[in-house]
Amino acid sequence: MIDFCSIPLTFRHQRNADGLSDEMLSRVSLVHLELLNDGAGGKPTAGQLLAVAAGVGVATALGYGVYRLLQYRAAQQPPSEWHRVGEVSDLWIYPIKSCGAVRVRQFQCSPIGPQVGFLRDRIFMVVKSADGKFITGRSHPTLVLVQPAFDAQYERMTLSAPGMMDIGVDVKKLLESSAPGSAEVWDQPVTAVDCGEEVARWLSRFLLSEDFGLRLVYYPLDRPTRPVREKNRIHRLLTARDSGALHDATSYMLVSEGSVADVNARLDKPVPALQFRANILVKGPSAFEEDDWKWIRIGDTVYRNVKPCTRCLFTNVDPETGVSSPEQEPLTTLRKYRLKPGLGQSPVVGMQMGIRTLGAIGLGDAVYVG
Repeated sequence: MIDFCSIPLTFRHQRNADGLSDEMLSRVSLVHLELLNDGAGGKPTAGQLLAVAAGVGVATALGYGVYRLLQYRAAQQPPSEWHRVGEVSDLWIYPIKSCGAVRVRQFQCSPIGPQVGFLRDRIFMVVKSADGKFITGRSHPTLVLVQPAFDAQYERMTLSAPGMMDIGVDVKKLLESSAPGSAEVWDQPVTAVDCGEEVARWLSRFLLSEDFGLRLVYYPLDRPTRPVREKNRIHRLLTARDSGALHDATSYMLVSEGSVADVNARLDKPVPALQFRANILVKGPSAFEEDDWKWIRIGDTVYRNVKPCTRCLFTNVDPETGVSSPEQEPLTTLRKYRLKPGLGQSPVVGMQMGIRTLGAIGLGDAVYVG
């Protein structure tokens, strides 16, 4: 026979550890005792025993739920102690998804990603005219040869590409004068402003050798709007507020020089750090040390490590030539030693971060983890 009298004591011990109040525990115990003492002859009936068991089960489930909630809230709080691990050695912003990078000395950290004026990370993307779906360097590796540059005020963007005359895009005017439409990122709808016929024709000629087929669109909002993608919901710390502008998963990505060096030591042909398309390169940590960082502080900004950065075919594209490696490197080598449980055949290099305290960072800033 089950000794029901032992259940409240066990439950009290568990819930005290989990954080339920003594008042709640006392109420559960009183109900338990009253039910047991109400039966004929002072003996509990079968119905009363079942009621007690059900009550204790509900209370235990409630306690576990509170425990998980407390755990989650604790995981969202930055640490009180930090230790230095290195310093920022390079910073990049990629204004057009899958296109060339703009190297900067510092940037502001906004809710949708790094920015300097109207130079913002993954704020533009190239889409198909027919359906508004975006294209990337996975299918069109020469996208990386489209090189953006900005004027001194960071208001006007100029695009260059091999064999093409430069073309300008007035970002400030575009934002002020155009009515937003829509496009898609991984089948998720996003607000998008079309950048006009001239740049659409320019991109189509360079990438497709046609006068039409592609368009350039711009994300006009200053906040994320997309939910977490279905495939990324296994990462419980990743939230909708981390989805950035037109990013694949998050608005910030970091990798260490040590990790890049470790990969290159295994390759016949080394690849530049830029090939991993991070926003922040850090000097000092050992190879892949960033895998285990939970919180990161740089300057007056604080980030949460919300997801390992999984690598795809785009990692094989040389940013200087726009050619994908015939040997499928470095992806082939990475799959030999950088696969993680639950992530399939997508190896990990670097980490994707969600920003928790806004601010600015610059070259040489110390990097702390907690």
